[in-house]
Amino acid sequence: MSRRGLPRTVARSGDLVVERDRLRPSGRLLRQGDMDASYVDLADPAHLEFDYMRWMRIVLTAARARRVLHIGGGGCALARALAASDPHGRQEVCEADAEVLAMARAHLGLCRARGLHVRHAEGRAHLSAQADGSWDAVAVDAFVGARVPEQLRTVQAAAELARVAPLALVNVVDDRSAREVRAIAAALATAYASVWTLGARVGNTVVVAGRPPVALDVDRIAAIATADPSPARVTAPAELARAIAGTAPAHDR
Repeated sequence: MSRRGLPRTVARSGDLVVERDRLRPSGRLLRQGDMDASYVDLADPAHLEFDYMRWMRIVLTAARARRVLHIGGGGCALARALAASDPHGRQEVCEADAEVLAMARAHLGLCRARGLHVRHAEGRAHLSAQADGSWDAVAVDAFVGARVPEQLRTVQAAAELARVAPLALVNVVDDRSAREVRAIAAALATAYASVWTLGARVGNTVVVAGRPPVALDVDRIAAIATADPSPARVTAPAELARAIAGTAPAHDR
């Protein structure tokens, strides 16, 4: 995210820092180490500052996904935005880092809200505990450093995602090599009928995987994403299939 103005530190705990956006007084940025981890607007829960979260919302809205399991929470910005627009839906967040949740509750306005449930849990374990077909979609936004955790990027993890929901979205940070994107897409392709991406050449890319009964109009989503303040490029299923043809997916150890 491009920072606007000089931030003001609101709170600090270990490597976690909460900053106030000087050009958006109700904006709060959570940083972990040298990474922007979450951004929420205390006055407007529907505001999503991070581009990849807006892209995820475009896909989830197109899929009419009302029951969404979020693996990795931070300040729970996406889940809160979706709950604000559809309080009769269900957004459940599992976040493995208790300190992140504590900072979110103390300084990012995270509190009880209709349609929003927050759990302190490890993502893969929480995913495995879900019933078959219990969610419309799973949104994975979890990192160790700048990488999706090993236990969430394997063929076995993809099978769990597909068992739980017909739609999965994974936020991946990558460079122009796109090695991370290809590796995660290759794993998802073993469990889902259609895999494609939405994002930029450098930075965040959302890998989208779907199976029946989900049938998304990728061209329409691409048109909407192009109009985003940070336009996203779509790599369609056929093009992505060619790109990952030689990529061996990871397996649980």
